[in-house]
Amino acid sequence: MQFRIATWNINSVRLRLPLVERFVAEFAPDVLCLQEIKCREEDFPLAALQQLGFSFIEVNGQAGYHGVATLSRIPMTRMSSKRFCGADHARHLATALTAPDSGGVVIHNVYIPSGGDIPDPGLNPKFEQKLVYLGRIAEWFARPENRSERMIILGDFNVAPLENDVWSHKQLLTVVSHTPVEVEHLEGLRAAAGWVDPVRLHIPPTEKLYTWWSYRSKDWRASNRGRRLDHIWTTPSLAPHVHRVTVADAARDWPQPSDHVPVIADIAIP
Repeated sequence: MQFRIATWNINSVRLRLPLVERFVAEFAPDVLCLQEIKCREEDFPLAALQQLGFSFIEVNGQAGYHGVATLSRIPMTRMSSKRFCGADHARHLATALTAPDSGGVVIHNVYIPSGGDIPDPGLNPKFEQKLVYLGRIAEWFARPENRSERMIILGDFNVAPLENDVWSHKQLLTVVSHTPVEVEHLEGLRAAAGWVDPVRLHIPPTEKLYTWWSYRSKDWRASNRGRRLDHIWTTPSLAPHVHRVTVADAARDWPQPSDHVPVIADIAIP
C-alpha cells in the first residue's frame, strides 16, 4: 500500500479553509493531520473537507485555541485523545488506518505547547507546561502497551532540535524552541519509542531546513529566519518505507498564510 501523509499547523482551519483546499488540490495527501484548528468539534468545517475526498475525519477540538484533526481517504478509526500535562487542552489525537492493506498503522497527531517567551520554568508557567508535556508523553510511549510496530507521530512539536533546524544555532540557544533543555526533552520522547526522523534521512542534517517563519518578517524568503518545528517521525520498521519527503514551503506565500508550512511523507508499505 502506498499513501501520502501530511502534517500542517493551519492556525485556524475555518479562516484558512481555502488554503487547505488548495493544498489538497496541488499535493493530494491521502492523510492530512492539522494542528491548531482553533474550533470545537461542532464548528469544524466537516462537510467542506469531506467534499475534498476525506471520508474519514476525526477531530479533537477546543473553542478558540489548540485543537487537532486527522483527515483520511483511507478507512480510519479513532483510538484516543490524551491530555498528558493535566491542562484541559486538545493537543493529541490517535487514529488507526484500518484498510486491509494498511498494516494497521497508528497515527499520533500532536500539538506540543509552544512554551511562551521566557525559557525558564520557574518564571514562565507556559514553558514549564511544555517540559511537563514532553516528559509525560515520553513516559506514556515508554510503556510497551502504548506502542506498536507501525506507528507515526507527527505534528507541530514546537522544538527545532538540530543546529540546522534554525537559522542561527548560536543566537537561538536561549530562545524558546531551540534551548538545550527543550532539545533534551524532545530527545527523551524520541528515545521512548525509538522514533526515527525520516525527513532528516532524506534531507541531511547538514542542510538548513525550516517549516516555520515568523509573521513579523515582511519578506520571509529574503530574511529566511526560519525554524523546523513541524515533524514526521516513524517507528523503525516504517522508516525504510518512507521513500520521499517534501516541505511545501510555497504555502507560506499563499494569501493569508499560516506561519507554518506542510510537511509531507510518501510511504509504501509492503
